[in-house]
Formats: sequence, structure tokens, C-alpha cells
Amino acid sequence: MSKAWITILGATGSIGVSTLDVIARHADRYAVYALTGFSRMLELEAQCLIHQPLFAVVADQAQACALQQSLRQAGSKTEVLWGEEALARVAGDSQVEVVMAAIVGAAGLRPTLAAVQAGKRVLLANKEALVMSGALFMQAVRDSGAVLLPIDSEHNAIFQCMPADYQAGLGKVGVRRILLTASGGPFRDMRAEDLASVTPKQACAHPNWSMGQKISVDSASMMNKGLELIEACWLFDARPDQIEVVVHPQSVVHSLVDYVDGSVIAQLGNPDMRTPIAHALAWPERIDSGVSALDLLATGSLDFRAPDLKLFPCLGLARQAAEAGGTACAQLNAANEVAVEAFLAGRIGFTDIPVIIEATLNRMTPEPVEDLNHIMAADALAREHAQRWLANRH
Repeated sequence: MSKAWITILGATGSIGVSTLDVIARHADRYAVYALTGFSRMLELEAQCLIHQPLFAVVADQAQACALQQSLRQAGSKTEVLWGEEALARVAGDSQVEVVMAAIVGAAGLRPTLAAVQAGKRVLLANKEALVMSGALFMQAVRDSGAVLLPIDSEHNAIFQCMPADYQAGLGKVGVRRILLTASGGPFRDMRAEDLASVTPKQACAHPNWSMGQKISVDSASMMNKGLELIEACWLFDARPDQIEVVVHPQSVVHSLVDYVDGSVIAQLGNPDMRTPIAHALAWPERIDSGVSALDLLATGSLDFRAPDLKLFPCLGLARQAAEAGGTACAQLNAANEVAVEAFLAGRIGFTDIPVIIEATLNRMTPEPVEDLNHIMAADALAREHAQRWLANRH
């Protein structure tokens, strides 16, 4: 069996690292075509030396020259490219069979869309691509014949619990609703009045998952679950009212599908992203992920409760954007990215995040999406409004 060439967009992040771990366990099946990174050049260099991709892609020419020199000195034949066009190239090249789309934030939209348009098997870990351009993105999937497989543990769980013909429509396949689980993050048991004083370090200390800073803050505010709700609407052709968010602190049940006959099918497993990565890499087969077997006796009890929207207003804002549709979701995502960046930099408090997002959304009117340029314009304008709020605050 010939090896499948894989490009990893966002190789130095937690998803990229986990993907390389799974690939290394199956060196007879997979080979690395390209690795991309934005700022962690030492980590990217180490990955290139271990996995020997044909290409590495970085943000700018200076990074490319420095990395290329280091790799050549170490005897590596990896060719270093740079810029957005290079990202699209390694995502859509004819030799590539699988693309792991794991660039965080809006920056991942264009290269992920390039992989879709080239008809690849796209393992979607970048939720913002669907949040920003859902209708456009899913139409590109249909037009190109790309295979889109979700990597978020929740969406991957839903995919595993759905009938094979779920794309015919939830009602037609007997699905009543989707139950999207959430850990609740590090502040799930905190009083609302104490949230104003939490620090970025506290927000990034997720109790169950190992993630990057931005995603960790989103989890702490539950915006991450709001973005996942929007993503699930597009992935499974569901209305926002067909998706219910349930706080499940143990992160063992990754999501559930409720059927009209009263059956509820759930996917369970230890909280380790290598499970959904291995599932999507080999689908419809199964391969070893390196994750230990779930011990239900050691787990003990499984708890569930409704999310507190007063404690986590970001979840409510995301649902409102999902219901509004059009450019509202791109605006929501852009404002959130600005707010999270400001929080991580110590410029604002944690409870200012939803305030900035709501203020930005109130300044803008959602419009039907026309094309990618329209989405990016809405994104840019939302960032401008959010930055203006920050400037006026100080």
C-alpha cells in the first residue's frame, strides 16, 4: 500500500503536534508532505528534522531564509516557502491526499478553502473557517467532491453517532436534536462577580484538555462552544434550535445525538485529541491513536447540567449570531479574536470580552454573504469597531 501524503496547516499547535504523533505511529501508511508554522520556528525546525517533509511554510521571507539555512546545515532537504500563496499551494497540490486544517482563527480560512476546492480529504480542526464562511465553504465541498471530516472532539463525536445518510436532513433520518457537550472550562463553578479579576494564566489552565492560549480562553468564556454550535449547524445541516449545549465537566461523553424514537447515541473516550485525529485520518477504518482505553469504573459518575448564560454571555451571543446568519458569524468571530488578544495582553479584563463582542455586533448589520471578499470585508470592519472600542476605553 502506497503512503498517503499529508499536509498539516498549523503544525506547531496542539492539534498539529498530536497529528504528527499519530502519523509517527503509522509510518507505513502516512508521509508528511508539508508542515506550516507562524511563529514557533524552533518547534517547526525540530518537526522538519524528525518528519522530513518535502516543504515547510512560514509567514514571511525573513523567517523562510533563517529556517532554510538551519535546515540545510542540519542536512535536511526540506524546501522552505513563505506567504499565503505558499499555504494554498501545499494545501492543494495534486500529490497531497489529506490536509489537516489546524491554523487557529481567521488566518486559517483561505488555505483551508484551498484544500477544499482542490477536492482533498480535509480534517477540519479550524472551526473559524465554517463560522466565517459556512454557506460558501459547504458549497465548495459539494462542488469539489472534497471529503470533510470534523476534528473537534464534539463534532467528530456527532459524526460518529449520526446515520450514514445524515446529509439527507436531520428530520428525514430520525434525528430530533444534537447534544453538544462542554466541559465548562476552568471557571464553570466560579461566581459571576469573581470573573472580573481572573488572569490569562487562570483562563488558560483548562481542567481537562491541553490547548493553545486562544482556544483555552475561548473555552473559559464558552465562546468556543458558541463557535462549535455555529460549526455544527453547517456540518450537519441543523438549525440553531436543534442544537442544545450541555455542560459535562468530566469531558468523557464528547457529544450525543437524540433520535425521535427515544434513543440517544453518545461517543465516549478519554479527553485526548489523538482519538478524533486517528478516526478522521483512517476513516472509515480504525487505527491505534496511542490513547489509553477508557476505564468507566475509574471514571465513576458522569454529570450534566445546563450552561449558565449569565456567567457565560458569549455562548448566548454566538447563538444570536447563528440565528441572524449572513455575515453576523464572521463579525462575531472577528470581535472575539480582538477581545481575546487584548485580554491575553493584559489590556482588558476577562468580563470585557463579551462586552466588546456585543458592542461590535450592535454597530453592524448582518448581510447575506456574497463571496469570500465580502466575508473578509465584514471581518475587517468588525475588527476595526472592536479596536476602536479598545482605544476609546483607554
